[in-house]
Amino acid sequence: IYQRLLPYKNHVHVTVAGTVGTWWFLPQEAASCCSCAVCASFYRASTYSFGSICMGSLLVAIIQAMKEVLNYMRESDDGIILCLAQCCLSCIESIAEYFNQWAYVYVGLYGYNFLEAGQQVISLFTARGWTVIVADYLVDRVLLMVSVLVGLVIGILAIVIAEYSSLNVSVGNAFLIGASIGVMLNSVLMNVIGSAVNTVIVCFAEAPQEFLMNHPELHNKMVNAWRLAWPAQFRY
Repeated sequence: IYQRLLPYKNHVHVTVAGTVGTWWFLPQEAASCCSCAVCASFYRASTYSFGSICMGSLLVAIIQAMKEVLNYMRESDDGIILCLAQCCLSCIESIAEYFNQWAYVYVGLYGYNFLEAGQQVISLFTARGWTVIVADYLVDRVLLMVSVLVGLVIGILAIVIAEYSSLNVSVGNAFLIGASIGVMLNSVLMNVIGSAVNTVIVCFAEAPQEFLMNHPELHNKMVNAWRLAWPAQFRY
């Protein structure tokens, strides 16, 4: 299921990146959620950038398929070599997913192909000295905590519905179904927020003057916050 949903998730990521980029550079074209920037970004993600989206998704899917093959092989021979190979593939998968989330920002912003986008964004962060900043998973952890919390609330709500209705569902199954639905639906929203945050970081690294010119109040708040969080790495 994850492999089938991955292209759609990345499509949303590229669409959000293009929309936030328009808000960053041309705020008058992204004044609302129904502005032309959203439609234009969705169109680019569905046409010109769709090949790049599929390529990044395919790389992760291939790694996951190789992991499944190793899992099947370990059922008959749980040797140290297969265990090490599976561990290496898990590390490679994490690196690929991390690489994808930043590469797709450049795909959404400028329409680069997947490999070129990855090279550009890595060069940008290296030149800025922001490798420590982008390695901070604080936002991801917060979004994950929100998804888990929403899942728990929906799971408890499902238990209440099961108890006071004629549905023949056990308490445990009701909680699992409700929690799963809550986590999945909330993850869609959190994915949009995470994509927007990543795009802001990339744009802030590449075009801080445009941010100051178009959104001076937000620019000043962000500069002050980043100076407090990363005083050694952030010298802007």
